[in-house]
Amino acid sequence: MTERTIDRAAAHTLRQARDAAAGEAWATAYRLLGSLDAGCLTPDDCAAFADAAWWTSRIEESIVQRMRAYSGYVAEGADRQAGHMAWLLCYEHQLAGRTALAAGWLRRARRHLRGEPECVEQCYLAWMDAEDAQERGAFDEAMAAARRMAGIARRCGSPDLLAMSVQAQAGVLVSQGRLRDGLDLLDDAMCSAMAGELSSFFTGWTYCLGLQQAMACIDLERAAEWTDAAMRWCATMPEENNYRGLCRVHRVQVLELRGNWPEALTEAERTRAELLPYERRTAAEAVYLVGQIQRRRGELAAAEESYDRTHELGRDPHPGLALLRLAQGKADASAAALRLALTSGAEGEPRGGGLERCRLLAAQVEVSLALGRTAEARAAAEELRSLALDWQRRCGSEATLLHASASAACGAVAFAARDLDRALPLLRRSLALWLELRVPYEAAQVRMTLAAADRAAGDVEGARMELRAAEQAFRQLGAVPDARRAAALLADVRRRRPGGLTEREIQVLRLVAAGRTNRAIAAELVISEHTVARHLNNIFAKLDVSSRAAATAYAYRQGLA
Repeated sequence: MTERTIDRAAAHTLRQARDAAAGEAWATAYRLLGSLDAGCLTPDDCAAFADAAWWTSRIEESIVQRMRAYSGYVAEGADRQAGHMAWLLCYEHQLAGRTALAAGWLRRARRHLRGEPECVEQCYLAWMDAEDAQERGAFDEAMAAARRMAGIARRCGSPDLLAMSVQAQAGVLVSQGRLRDGLDLLDDAMCSAMAGELSSFFTGWTYCLGLQQAMACIDLERAAEWTDAAMRWCATMPEENNYRGLCRVHRVQVLELRGNWPEALTEAERTRAELLPYERRTAAEAVYLVGQIQRRRGELAAAEESYDRTHELGRDPHPGLALLRLAQGKADASAAALRLALTSGAEGEPRGGGLERCRLLAAQVEVSLALGRTAEARAAAEELRSLALDWQRRCGSEATLLHASASAACGAVAFAARDLDRALPLLRRSLALWLELRVPYEAAQVRMTLAAADRAAGDVEGARMELRAAEQAFRQLGAVPDARRAAALLADVRRRRPGGLTEREIQVLRLVAAGRTNRAIAAELVISEHTVARHLNNIFAKLDVSSRAAATAYAYRQGLA
């Protein structure tokens, strides 16, 4: 084969590769570009090669190709393009946790773009300025930078970066505690993604950031809606879509909360495979959620393995691991681990922000009550209540996961102190919120405590109904240990004789409720009509009723009919 033939073949392959990249056929573009000698590639080709590697989850190769593109642009004196590559290298190193390298590339990006006339690439620098100021708590400075970014994007005609500037402004508002305003802006950014106004890269980015913010703001409804939208978008994209795993982890969070555990486990495994090894910290969240489901199903050994893997990947395995220790009968170890986890979050909120601290505190209440440490449980419940009140002031809602958890914790502590007047309204409020939010496992757990409180208050029928509903929910979820516990308590309630009735009086009452006459009852029980009449008199006296109809109504309320 002659050199001329080789040149023609390479040129043809390069044209195919460029067409594939332009059409976002990233796997094809990656294969074709990888078949060419590096000397055939321009800086633009290297940048496209980096994009193809990124979309197909070859992050380290993406960095290599982007550095080649950067060097080529520098050699050509193309500062705008070099600045853009430097910023993307900063971004990729930052995602990989290499903060020193990220900072170095950011300085290079600033150096290349500082003297340039206004251009869209300067949006990235304004964005970094906004994030830096936000982390320092300089919110006015952060908002000014985010708005500067918006102005540049608007004047340069970039809907992509305009949407990201809206995200940046929303982030500042949320950090300030202005949740409603921040979430309104996030809605606007998400609409841009859902309407197809953005490029693929920025559509995925907008979804990922929006979902993170929704979960951080403890807004389950938004998270559920946006997750569905994100996964619909992912399904329309080529298979080599690097955002699938990043969006899917939020889907797993929603599925786990909503009680769709089989699908959550399937999606979690796909998420783990899609994100490892390049995004270990996000993959860790999926592994943690698997552990949560396994623990609740009673698969304790498997749950322990999942929590160990979660820790290896860099995510704190609590409160799940602490609750596993409680299930294993190691309550003291559980309490010690939770105290440490809560203390470690004192200088900065634990991973997941307010929602994660909420979960740690709720677990501390459960463990402390199991150990009889009522004062410690009360302190944790009060902190939860304070968090809920603060959140209410910030977002204007009193119907979030945080409020449901706080009411459950305070109700459980009040019940432990035998303050039924306080416990019952709190527990009923919590149950109503969990049901409204469609979070079935936590709703069933509250039903268990509420049943105990009802029983202590003398409402045996109420206790029976709550236990029956809890058992059904646990069985539907596959939460085997909880279902067994609910069934055992339900059997105990049914064994108790309501109203102080004897076993024979209960038999007579059931037959009265079934419409039997005294004669029919006497024949069925093989006793005299006189004895039936005497039993009826005793039943009426004990139940404080004066008619068969009233006795029948009581029998139905108590589940005897």
